[in-house]
Amino acid sequence: MQNLRKKFPVLNQCIYANTASAGLLSEDLMEWRQGHDLDYLIGGSEMKNKGFAHMPEIKKTVGKFFNCKPENVALVPNFSLGFNLLLEGLPKDKKVLLVNKDYPSVNWPFETRGFERDYVDADEHMEENIHAKVKSGGVDILALSLVQWVNGVRIDFDFLKKLKNDFPNLMIMADGTQYCGTEPFDFEDSGIDILGTSAYKWLLAGYGNGFYLVKDGVMDQFELKGIGNGSVDNDASKRNSITFCKFLEPGHLDSFNFGSLEFALNFLDEIGLENVEAQLQRLSKKAMSAFSELDLLEPAVVKRKQHSTIFNIKGDEKLFNKLTEENVVASPRGGGIRLSFHFYNTEEEIDVVATLLKRWSSK
Repeated sequence: MQNLRKKFPVLNQCIYANTASAGLLSEDLMEWRQGHDLDYLIGGSEMKNKGFAHMPEIKKTVGKFFNCKPENVALVPNFSLGFNLLLEGLPKDKKVLLVNKDYPSVNWPFETRGFERDYVDADEHMEENIHAKVKSGGVDILALSLVQWVNGVRIDFDFLKKLKNDFPNLMIMADGTQYCGTEPFDFEDSGIDILGTSAYKWLLAGYGNGFYLVKDGVMDQFELKGIGNGSVDNDASKRNSITFCKFLEPGHLDSFNFGSLEFALNFLDEIGLENVEAQLQRLSKKAMSAFSELDLLEPAVVKRKQHSTIFNIKGDEKLFNKLTEENVVASPRGGGIRLSFHFYNTEEEIDVVATLLKRWSSK
């Protein structure tokens, strides 16, 4: 992993603890993008038409990476647009279970459309509370982020699989934006029915690209309304035979953005997600120990069996400014300071941050 750091020049200037806000651009991806736009510069529409024709191959890459059939992959500019298109086609008589303070793009689309809702907290009892509410009856949909954006609480994936087995009629819709790219993931073998992701964070694909993975078993519960020339790939004869995922692609798909996604997935594939996972587990363990020792974490986070590499520490604007002055890049979130670490971070960097925090807390 140390050699990979050289591909991310930002790391020479700071301790970048902010992937939960934006993943870094690698030199390799930048070079690919420059080549793409040079081809566009001299090739014009001919080059772009080749890019449009390449989209099915990008879907195959996404499908292979996450074990999902290519025809069940939809390419979208970001999670939020795709989610709103989905919910426009979902009957409003569904009862939805959400997580309190989850990412606004997960909760707000349900809340503004008037769905009946119930909530659980993202604490040490989250899974058992979800199970109890689903068991009590009346819950049609569980919608949640796989990793919570503010404090990094991560749902138990084995629990989701068991929940789906226990309640096969429950639809599980998930936002993987703070998860995808952190470890190997098998969509078909998961308990999740619909997974949407923006790819600019842990997948390191830059802005303007994302995807949805959809299982066959839930498609008939939707009457999707999003439609446009992109839904038929410029072939009007397909107007009455649009497949589910093409309703999520009503407009053109940009070869720059989705080519970046393809490049990023191939890059992570070369590194090996099992290697990424191992590094993140080391960083998570290190940060959990360091920040717990300083009493900077919520008790609910400390009590959970497994955690991501996103941590929200106690701290005000003054502390945030001090970290910034020491070239530690983080984000103020949820009344605290969010620190997030990817494979290009090191345990030594966590030690530096912890030493700074300890020094300031002792004054």
